[in-house]
This record gives sequence, C-alpha cells and structure tokens, in this order.
Amino acid sequence: MAIPAGIGKQIAVALYVAAMVAITVGVDFGFFRNRFWERFAVNIGIVLVFAACYFRFLLRL
Repeated sequence: MAIPAGIGKQIAVALYVAAMVAITVGVDFGFFRNRFWERFAVNIGIVLVFAACYFRFLLRL
C-alpha cells in the first residue's frame, strides 16, 4: 500500500506547521511571558525562519 505523493506532501506540511507552532509557543512561555514587543518580534523571526526553510527544502517535495 503506497501513499500517494499529494498526501505525503500534505502530511509533511502539517507536521512542519505543528513543529513551528510548538516552538513558537514554547519560546513564548519559556522566555517572553510578560514582554509583548520582544515576544512579537521573536515570533515574527521564528515564522520567517520557518518560511525560509519551507521555501528552501519542502517546496521541492
């Protein structure tokens, strides 16, 4: 039983987004609980890094 290529890519993207959310929430609560602007800037940075890695590596799947 083989998994079709489209479903494999959807699973990879879903896991990638779940990892991004987990890291963002972990950094928020671990380091920047009461600092809004620092938290906001770091969240944007995390999303930009994940987006760059997505376009570099996962877009080819």
